[in-house]
Amino acid sequence: MSDQEVTVHNVAEILQDDRMVKVAGYDVDGQLRGKLMKKSKFISIVSEGFGFCSVIFGWDQHDQTYYKELTISNKENGYRDLVAVPDLSSFRRIPWENNVPFFLVTFLDPDTRKPVCACPRGLLQTVAAKAEAAGYRAMAGAEYEFYQFRAPGDHPTPERAASQTAAFLQSNQPDALPSLTEGMFGYSITRPLHNQDYYYGIYDACEQFRCDIEGWHTESGPGVYEAALQFGEAKEMADKAGLFKYVVKAYGIKHGITPCFMAKPRQGLPGNSGHMHLSLVGSDGKNAFIRDTPDPSPQYPDIAHLSDLGRHFLAGLLVGLPDIMPLFAPTINSYKRLVENFWAPVTVSWGLEHRAASIRIITPPTASPKATRFEVRVPGADANPHFVLAAILALGWRGVEKKLEIPVPPLSKGEDMGGAADKGVRLAKSLKEAIVTFTRPDSVAREVFGDDFVDHFGGTREHEVRLWEEAVTDWEVKRYIETV
Repeated sequence: MSDQEVTVHNVAEILQDDRMVKVAGYDVDGQLRGKLMKKSKFISIVSEGFGFCSVIFGWDQHDQTYYKELTISNKENGYRDLVAVPDLSSFRRIPWENNVPFFLVTFLDPDTRKPVCACPRGLLQTVAAKAEAAGYRAMAGAEYEFYQFRAPGDHPTPERAASQTAAFLQSNQPDALPSLTEGMFGYSITRPLHNQDYYYGIYDACEQFRCDIEGWHTESGPGVYEAALQFGEAKEMADKAGLFKYVVKAYGIKHGITPCFMAKPRQGLPGNSGHMHLSLVGSDGKNAFIRDTPDPSPQYPDIAHLSDLGRHFLAGLLVGLPDIMPLFAPTINSYKRLVENFWAPVTVSWGLEHRAASIRIITPPTASPKATRFEVRVPGADANPHFVLAAILALGWRGVEKKLEIPVPPLSKGEDMGGAADKGVRLAKSLKEAIVTFTRPDSVAREVFGDDFVDHFGGTREHEVRLWEEAVTDWEVKRYIETV
């Protein structure tokens, strides 16, 4: 860990005792793709960047090329190199890898030197620039729930520890994979003692790796943890959210544990959420979503403390939410979480301190004025945090620019989503349905992100749907093998 500012002028001095550097960037699925580089090579490319094969935007998370070739990487352009430029402000040292230096990169188009349309860091930077140009900074917080599994058997060497899960699943059903701990015990202060070195190791490593955990506890579910990351600037929060997953998976490898950020790993149990909190701060440092004095006659009591800008931002989120669902719920499995009666939102809905709604408004009197924010509760832990925050910012700022009005009343307390009092439209029930809305010609997604991004990301999700439609599942075989 280092708080020292790194520049092109002092980077060689800061790395003087190192022999190598690790660099990585995010793909569309939020996975880090990178390499280890000789220090002299890194120093030589620190300003202009280096060639990085574009195929990371031409294949899926299992390195299978998309069935339909997309524009960034394809046969026509020879799967050419992109330009990967290190972000020197992202400098960290990896504590579990002998403190090797680490930098994040942004992927640029070699012809234009602008971020490629699907580069997660580039997309968020582009979206955030609109609010920044108007004098606002986006601040964010992230929460992640995740299951953890450990395959049975001895682990004779650290190198073999994490390989047991994949080997176990070759000859066993996924439901047979044991959870790290059994039973439902949220907020337990004793359960983490079963895996104390792992539990505290993750907390300490996140602090050293500059993706600090603010709150860290067991969640309801067998072997489930939840982490709330320390609130900060939105662009940095997206990086930190991805790096948090990196830390957890790295420590899982060392302890023979498989962390699982799937939205719904087990039928009949709660899913894994990836809630995002967001606010805007003005040039004066004040929260832009709060009113100086409560509105004595608001349209709805829930927004009495919300500024006009905050109300327009909320309206933008609600109006655009159905059109960006593949960014919040990017996999086939995502939609198994977004079902009724599992504390997961399923409609365009909102409310003051309402945890059953898609957007929870957090304002006084239950929060301090400076803590006023929106909690967007639709995304799962499987979503790419850069795309999630980019979507929240893009939709909200569109609402501010267009002065949109809140389209539906707040969800009544005690009312289930989808019930008689829920006036919000039902969100997509499947990835296939979500893609149709996302990619249609008049989609809000096309308006705020542009056709290039929508066509590319939509194409990657169509690939997921096609693989799913071709798959023969265990459920089908068990159900039909004898009876049809």
